[in-house]
Amino acid sequence: MSYRINNLKNALHGFFLSVATTVAEPSTILPLIVHHFSSNLILVGLFASLLRGGAIAVQLVAAFYAQSYARVMPLMRLVFLFRFLFWFLIGAAIHFVGDRNPTLTLWLIGIGLFGFSFVAGFGGIYFKEIIAKVFTREQRGRTMADRQLWSSVGAIISGGIAGWVLQRFEAPESYAMLFMLSAFLMAIGLIAFATIEEPPKAKVSQREESFLHFLRNAGKILRGDQRLQIQIGASLLGYSFLLAMPFVILQAKQTIHLSGWLVGSFITVQMIGSVLGNFFLWKRFSGRYVRMLQTAYSLMIAAFVLAFFADNAWLYALIFLLFGTGIDGFRNADMNLVLEIAPEEKRPVYVAIQSTIVSVGLFFSIPGGFILEWFGYPVLYTVTLTMLGLGLYFVQRLKEHLPQEQ
Repeated sequence: MSYRINNLKNALHGFFLSVATTVAEPSTILPLIVHHFSSNLILVGLFASLLRGGAIAVQLVAAFYAQSYARVMPLMRLVFLFRFLFWFLIGAAIHFVGDRNPTLTLWLIGIGLFGFSFVAGFGGIYFKEIIAKVFTREQRGRTMADRQLWSSVGAIISGGIAGWVLQRFEAPESYAMLFMLSAFLMAIGLIAFATIEEPPKAKVSQREESFLHFLRNAGKILRGDQRLQIQIGASLLGYSFLLAMPFVILQAKQTIHLSGWLVGSFITVQMIGSVLGNFFLWKRFSGRYVRMLQTAYSLMIAAFVLAFFADNAWLYALIFLLFGTGIDGFRNADMNLVLEIAPEEKRPVYVAIQSTIVSVGLFFSIPGGFILEWFGYPVLYTVTLTMLGLGLYFVQRLKEHLPQEQ
């Protein structure tokens, strides 16, 4: 099948997935949902991590089996089904339980978020395997930029709808409506990607006789490949922005009047930043993924420097604009760099090793919540900037180990 058709299906998947998941955006709406049922700031960080962190537990298991499969699309379709069901469960829990039992509601939301990201641990391995087989090295950067661009457009639309729903309906019913409606919109994108014709893999690795043996071999790969070690360090420290990002909206709530429309506007501005980044930056980097990562780091550093001084809606809007631009740069570079390093027959293993370790960064918002609770915003932003600066050092070292990036 042609690049254009596969690129379109990849973009449609990104568009509708973004329309759906923007209603639980970790930097805006999700903290407000959790804060509605509990005033505990640490819980805000925990739930922001659950949305993405459940994948850690299963990626190596997925890779253990996936390395011996010529095709993984049938398994990807099962992942899609469960993601839809877990997302719908969150909305149903808020609707049927809600304020009547806030503790139970939070438990059900947590289960839904964890389940949604847990099955994504399998899906992430399969997704990268399919992308690597369907697109060439040069095409991958372009198709992921197109995907992220349309994801951003979807999030802009979703942000407008979310702002209207939050302004028009009382919480928590407004949150329930957003989740249940978005689950069906998500299904459209899942179906689109599920119809991609996946070619068989030419080089298939022989599966080890046991998962324990597989883990030993994975450890040998990690110890023996310095490029992989440095790339993991650069990507892991890139997630330092999650230490503080979920709490910026709560700082805004304290310093300015935060209406439902303004929350929706911040989502829209963040996604406009994503659109601008993908159109003017990331799509034009082609195969220069280290430089892409350096640029993403610089944008995030600028955002948190501004956060020190934010005291009006315009400054917060600029911060969310930089968030939107920088996050997509991290995602594009992170995925493509590990595909650059990995040999074809061991690609699922390399992806799983990298993703499992780097996914620890998805939980950075938990210590971020503790830092905020104990020391306040200035210390939280200082720690975040320090870790981002250390990440830039790893990026420079990675550039030295990739001749094609010189």
